[in-house]
Amino acid sequence: MKNAVRVLVAVMLVAGVAACKKKAVKQAPATTDNTTQTQTNPADTSGRYTVDSLDTDACLRQRVVYFDLDRTEIKSEFQAQIACHAEYLRQFKGARVTLEGHADERGTREYNLGLGERRGNAVQSALGSAGAMAGQLNVVSYGEERPVDRGHDESAWAKNRRVEIVYTSAQ
Repeated sequence: MKNAVRVLVAVMLVAGVAACKKKAVKQAPATTDNTTQTQTNPADTSGRYTVDSLDTDACLRQRVVYFDLDRTEIKSEFQAQIACHAEYLRQFKGARVTLEGHADERGTREYNLGLGERRGNAVQSALGSAGAMAGQLNVVSYGEERPVDRGHDESAWAKNRRVEIVYTSAQ
């Protein structure tokens, strides 16, 4: 029994050491020609995204953050989306985004304009906290003026309480 325990401990130690082993990094093949290679963006260090990723990446194609009634807190279900956009903005320093804040039709025009701005600022703050630069982000509020659904029920109102992430420059 003692031998079985020793063997089990030894196997676990070997597995633990193997799990901690660093992965080998693949080196890019050296070019043999004398032509100069150009990068599309010298600030691109992570390589996760390309400029085309805005249209092809499932996370980056999600460009609307929805809010609860009279709320400006970003729901947890949108955190991954915020992280993707922040990473793209970190990778492409020349990219610019307008954060368009919206509200549903309830409330006064002035209240809804303020609410849309506060929602836009909340997304701006989240993107900034995740690494986007302030100069890349612009907030605009449309309040209730640009509804996506013109209905007068909770389903329509829920679609209108949003911030749209609009890229004005991709790189």
